[in-house]
Amino acid sequence: MQDRVPRPEDLEPIERASIDELRALQLERLRWSLRHAYDNVAPYRKMFDERQVHPDDLRELGDLARFPFTDKAVLRGNYPFGMFAVPREQVSRVHASSGTTGQPTVVGYTKDDLKTWARLMARSIRASGGRPGDRVHVAYGYGLFTGGLGAHYGAEELGCTVIPVSGGMTERQVRLIRDFEPEIIMVTPSYMLAIVDEMERQGVDPRATSLQVGIFGAEPWTQDLRTEIEGRLDMHALDIYGLSEVMGPGVANECIETKDGLHIWEDHFYPEIIDPVTGEVLPDGKIGELVFTSLTKQAMPVVRYRTRDLTRLLPGTARPMRRIEKITGRSDDMIILRGVNVFPTQIEELILRTPALAPHFQCVLSRDGRLDALTVKVERRTGTNPEGAEAAGHDLATAIKNNIGISVRVEVIEPDGVERSMGKMRRIVDLRRS
Repeated sequence: MQDRVPRPEDLEPIERASIDELRALQLERLRWSLRHAYDNVAPYRKMFDERQVHPDDLRELGDLARFPFTDKAVLRGNYPFGMFAVPREQVSRVHASSGTTGQPTVVGYTKDDLKTWARLMARSIRASGGRPGDRVHVAYGYGLFTGGLGAHYGAEELGCTVIPVSGGMTERQVRLIRDFEPEIIMVTPSYMLAIVDEMERQGVDPRATSLQVGIFGAEPWTQDLRTEIEGRLDMHALDIYGLSEVMGPGVANECIETKDGLHIWEDHFYPEIIDPVTGEVLPDGKIGELVFTSLTKQAMPVVRYRTRDLTRLLPGTARPMRRIEKITGRSDDMIILRGVNVFPTQIEELILRTPALAPHFQCVLSRDGRLDALTVKVERRTGTNPEGAEAAGHDLATAIKNNIGISVRVEVIEPDGVERSMGKMRRIVDLRRS
């Protein structure tokens, strides 16, 4: 893999600032953002008043804990434009979440918001090892989903050549990678695996392609999956984080120097970790639910937005901004099976340690009498004989029992037997509600 660490002189001044400078900027911007939300968004004014708190009550960063949370229910209750803080004619673009867990949530952007987003995406791509002049193959979906256009404008802002492929038509994805020779690909990690499988099906050596950096987001993925992707493609695999309600991709990103967690761009987003049950703010280093307050958003500020993503805050390394660990899962994706909390990423880690099995799987929940049951449907790896894969399935069931503490049924199926997703992979299929 090529050395793609950015030069210090290529970083923005805030990426080299002291912690004191960063905290002073956050306090100034947080005061503005709370005032902007209170003065211009009726639901926030009502929520603040009910909590008996006012923007002037924020005297230090810790005072943010006195303010109310925002969640999807608040956004959906004011669908579509009730959370906007500027007149409609000042909204330059509207995006919406994928709506995989309910009604989509809507977000708006002013021209300045779009410029900020493009700059933060450019910062993220550069942190991943991207450089002006690189060709960037964007295989995130375009449209209301923020992934495609977020990546597109960020790459252009950095000075890259954008190849706006979008998702789908996997055979064409491989052909364009061969023909256009991009250095960077931006895509979900599960779809990257589908592209690699298609390369191998066509007789293309994934390690011989032009790709040097992959920037993967929109779904949780593990360190073991990074090892799998980097090994099969001989390229750097970096994690990018974001969500539509806060901005889109580019809220946080790994740095290629360290690959040790995602640095939050704290000059634009203030993070907290809370106990997901009590709402209590937890100290840095403790695992809990990630919460964000926007510091510079004009069209739709968010105050203490509950992401449902579970992680912890860690000190900065490659940048002064704090890091979050790779997301281990979402509180609303957690499977509770006979009193044990299980996340799909835990199962993914064990699959990736089983050579005869491919990292394409789904967790199928069903009802066995009065008890819930879990079946892990996983593909055998191409080239592995069915008997060996079946034995690996038994080994996987044993590993899940020993490492996670639950008994599951493992069903090993043929390659391409698990549905492929061009966007976020559907890891959990719940048949109990059908």
